[in-house]
Amino acid sequence: MVDFDPRITPARGDVAAKFLEGKVQAQRFVEGRVRDVIAPQAPLRQRPLPDAPLDTEAILGDRFVAYDENGEGWSWGQLESDSYVGWLPSVALGDVRAQPTHRVAALRTFVFPGASIKLPPVESLPFGARIRVVDLKGDFAVMAAGGFVPARHLKPMGECEADFVAIAERFVGTPYLWGGKTALGIDCSGLVQVALNAAGVEAPRDSDMQERGLGEPVGLRDGVSRLHRGDLLFWPRHVAIACDSSRIVHANAFHMAVAIEPVHEAIHRIAEAGSALRSVRRIATTG
Repeated sequence: MVDFDPRITPARGDVAAKFLEGKVQAQRFVEGRVRDVIAPQAPLRQRPLPDAPLDTEAILGDRFVAYDENGEGWSWGQLESDSYVGWLPSVALGDVRAQPTHRVAALRTFVFPGASIKLPPVESLPFGARIRVVDLKGDFAVMAAGGFVPARHLKPMGECEADFVAIAERFVGTPYLWGGKTALGIDCSGLVQVALNAAGVEAPRDSDMQERGLGEPVGLRDGVSRLHRGDLLFWPRHVAIACDSSRIVHANAFHMAVAIEPVHEAIHRIAEAGSALRSVRRIATTG
């Protein structure tokens, strides 16, 4: 049998996706049930427990192919956006909806029960959440699922950000959260993925996947390359984005937040902790 990456392969000893039959070993192979993520954000965990490690987060509008439900409120399957596999709370999933028309372009926005900012919000939506707008009421977009969102916080689907680094820089000060992907908490590879996706570039979830799959290598000179804005710097289990030739932005556990700092200081500090800069990769965006 082929050795597949378990992070992106929907296969366990007891159950696996039908398309993997003959490629992996499992007691049974099933067709997945396509679901929509209907919660603003939902934790995808390694095990079906609320205190299990957080691998990543699903965002409103994501698609999830469910292959198993444990009867205790958890669904196991695979995100369509980046292929990550894990357990989601079943309550965060619903039937497939019509295609979204807009995405949230603010770091976070509110959903109001009517077209007034004086009304108490019913929920908040993170950057990148995808919704279907069916009408406009003054300064508000009316969601197909119900609720009113400030129209200026939205962008049409397909309208890409011109500068993904500027998106990452907007997250400065966001607390560091392993597995996080929102302004409530985010990790290093989540920041890269969220920023690149906003610019129309598909990105894997984890830093090692990003190092293998994004851009072209740039030769290192004197411990660091001649950086361009948007270059990605990789260490073992860590990634940062170049703001310019001398500064980087990254979510990191040293600051416990997204921070901008001089690149040479970061390289020295991380090397002192036991990890040398491994590579720099340059990518082209569609924005």
